[in-house]
Formats: sequence, C-alpha cells, structure tokens
Amino acid sequence: MEMFASFDDSVFLEARDRVPVTLSAYDAKVCEPEWFCETSALHTEDPLEKQKIYKFRGDLAVRRGRHQEALDAYSSCQEWIADNNLTIRRDVLEGMARCCTKLGQRDRALDFANLLSKEVSNTCHLTSLLLLKVSIYQHFGAVGSKMAALQRLCSLLPFNPWHWHSLGQTCLQLLGDNTTGSCFPERCDSSEEQNDGGSEEEQPNDNRIWLKACTCFIRTRLLLRILRQQQSSFVLQRTETTLRMTDEALQRLSPKETTLQALTEVLSEDLIPDKMREDYQDGDSLANVCVQSFRERWWNKSLLADGLDAPC
Repeated sequence: MEMFASFDDSVFLEARDRVPVTLSAYDAKVCEPEWFCETSALHTEDPLEKQKIYKFRGDLAVRRGRHQEALDAYSSCQEWIADNNLTIRRDVLEGMARCCTKLGQRDRALDFANLLSKEVSNTCHLTSLLLLKVSIYQHFGAVGSKMAALQRLCSLLPFNPWHWHSLGQTCLQLLGDNTTGSCFPERCDSSEEQNDGGSEEEQPNDNRIWLKACTCFIRTRLLLRILRQQQSSFVLQRTETTLRMTDEALQRLSPKETTLQALTEVLSEDLIPDKMREDYQDGDSLANVCVQSFRERWWNKSLLADGLDAPC
C-alpha cells in the first residue's frame, strides 16, 4: 500500500525562487520598575502612552490602598481613552466606582455604576456590573438593593451556587434585622426595582423572607452537590465548606420536612446535566435575562409548592 500516492511530487521539491527575508534590527523597550510614576513619563504627545501611564498609576494606588490618589489618576486617564476603546473605559469606570465606595462616596459610586450600565452589551458585562453593585450596596448596608442585584445575578446565572448562597445570606441578614426593628439607610435605586419587578423589601414580611432564605439555601445545596462530583483539591474544600454553612443555615431556619421536600422538588426541575454545561448558557445575548422577573421564576414557584408553612 502506497501511503503517499495521492501527493503530487512537486510538494516535496525545494523552492527555486524563494526570496530571502532579512529581519530588521529590533530593540526591545526596557522599562524600570514603576517607570510610569516618574514625572518625565508624561513628557509624551502620544495619547495612548498617557492613557497607559494614568491607568497604571491608578492600579498601583488601588493596590496600595490610596483610593483618592487612584481616583484622581483614573479621572485623568479618562481624558485620554479613545472613543472606541470600550474595554479600558469600562475598566476605569469600575475602578472609579470602587474607589468612591472605599472613600464613602455612595452616590458617586452608584453614578459611575450607572454609566457602566449604559454600555452593557452582553451577559459578561452585566455580570460584572451586578457584582460591582453588590459590593457597593454591601459596603453601605443597603440590604434591599443588594438583594435585588443578587436576584438579577441568579436569574442571569441560575446554575451558579455562590450567588444563590450570597442571596440566602442576605435574606438571613434581612430577616434578622427585621426582627430587631432595624432599618437600612440606602439610596433607592429604581433600576434594580424595575429589573426585579418591584421592591417587595419596602414592606418586609418575615414569613416571605424566611421562605426566600429556605429557597436560596436549598438551591445552593442542590447545585453544590452536583458540582463537587467533578471537583478536587482546594476547589472541593471550598465547596464542602459552603455546603456545611448551607446545612447550618437550613437547620437554623428549621423548615418542616414537607416544606423541604416540596422546595427540593421544585428547585431541581431545571437541573439537567446538558443544560448546566457552560457552553449551553448564553454568554452574548441579554434577551433571556428580562423574559421573566426573578419573582415569577423562583419566588412564586416556592409559594405554589405544596405544604409551605413558615414557622411562627
């Protein structure tokens, strides 16, 4: 059997007219550590270089905990970002929002977050934006708005157990503070309320919050039990730790066995291995995010499950 019978002989001939290419000399640019901090670094007319210098200065200041210095550097960086460089623009806006959060400037932080929301074009952008909002709300104790943002995250990424666990912990916090009569000083964020189909947390009901907490922790437990089958090392350790915390939370909530079974059945309906693959989930389109509010998709399912009686 002639393995190479189908190849033309010319394939194996040497090229006769091959023109030799001479590479020009190339001198790599050598930069000293923190070269962008030098005053002389700004003695350039190149807008891209100035953008890089201010961006690097801001990032370094954040790493050192100098948030006002970082905010000033990011503000200067904005002036030199090209209109078509959306990636750097988003990165800088997020950095400014986080700096304002650390500096206690809640309204400015939310304003920068809202600027980011105008440039959301895919689910990755929306995920980053919601995580940013969660961190802002958490820093300022705005539990209601934080809960709304987490609900949108769970709608966007329904198979992510960490978002469900965070939402459950927020429900516990809200439930605990309601029983002590605490209130939360927070700026009302109408965008979160609209995306969540209204703000039910304005007039909290302990029984409903209790049911939401049970729902979140049961969903967390279902997802983590599936994930740990394919995990090892420190990733598995994190999962096991979160599972223990989830079980402890459910023990404190003390749902009846009928409630536990009914919720488990309802919350596991969509846990089909093929649907849980990453390549199955849409990462480019936002069309599926706003089809149903979180309340319609999850809370109402829990309410309609048989035998759900919150403890007195």
